[in-house]
Amino acid sequence: MSTILPFIVQLISLVLTPQEVSLVFAGDAMQHQGQLDAARRPDGSYGYDGCFDAVAPYISAADYAVVNLETTLGAGGFTGYPCFCSPDSYAEALRDAGFDMMLTANNHTLDRLDKGLHRTISVLDSLGVDHLGTYHDGESRQRTLPMVKDIKGIKIGFLNYTYGTNGLTVKGDAVVDYIDTDLMASDIESARAAGAEILAVAVHWGVEYKLLPHPSQKALADFLVGQGVDLIIGGHPHVIQPMEVRHSEKYGKDVLLVYSLGNFISNMKTTDTRGGAMVKAVLRRGDDGVARFAKASYSLVFTVPPAGGVSGYRLYPAMSDGIPASWRDRCRAFTSSAERIFTRHNISVPRDTVGIR
Repeated sequence: MSTILPFIVQLISLVLTPQEVSLVFAGDAMQHQGQLDAARRPDGSYGYDGCFDAVAPYISAADYAVVNLETTLGAGGFTGYPCFCSPDSYAEALRDAGFDMMLTANNHTLDRLDKGLHRTISVLDSLGVDHLGTYHDGESRQRTLPMVKDIKGIKIGFLNYTYGTNGLTVKGDAVVDYIDTDLMASDIESARAAGAEILAVAVHWGVEYKLLPHPSQKALADFLVGQGVDLIIGGHPHVIQPMEVRHSEKYGKDVLLVYSLGNFISNMKTTDTRGGAMVKAVLRRGDDGVARFAKASYSLVFTVPPAGGVSGYRLYPAMSDGIPASWRDRCRAFTSSAERIFTRHNISVPRDTVGIR
């Protein structure tokens, strides 16, 4: 009897408490030269204290949070654009802000060639962070995929692909997951076979600085919806693009499509590149026992460079009280532009009414 009672209690708990999981996805975590210069300490080390403090509570509150790491991690010789290489402490700061996974399939993943790719993977492993999109070799990819995470009882599969790597190619055994519909279909099938109830596919695609999606993005999104994917999360344009909840008649479920989250943090200087969006997706298991995507909302973030006696870069909720007065007009311009696109083109993805606290 003593062994049966805990099982009964657990079963009752599952019945009475609906399973619900919140996921947060953030855009491109850049590291330009200005950011490196501001992070450099007198002793030669690099520190990011306070960089993400204003948004960390929102990220950490999610059951699982994902960001695109758009830089390599090097042992030294750090550089910004065009070939990104950042200190390990940058990835540590992202992890400490609450991110559980860092995406590595993007156009800058080979900026330090194979050596940089391998070291980035090894550093993320040492930090205890999940990562996806690049691999030491084919065998490592087979061990990593399918990546299915059990998050509060809902099994979620993750995949990550990039359109390219700026003309650079792998010279050794390393693997980069490029956009290839045959590969993607096979990976999706494997993830489902491994028990994934929800599938999230992050795609590095589109045309830089365009606020509306390119036809190629729309075509690939259609393909992924047709494959039964539940969440499609885009990056690369460095500006926000629309989000929508689309109903899949084939599978009888809603799908979240985010064309671009824009920059999470960067030193880009045009109005639309100074910030980005984070999207929160809620998954819920219904009374029929099936886990589905339920709803989504977005929150805007804005990067402020060193200002008002603050030495480092800071990421803030857009239009928050913490933004220095000298940067509020530029934040207002970014916010107005983003909201104009979202108001006109978003479908069933509103701004988060609670927002970032």
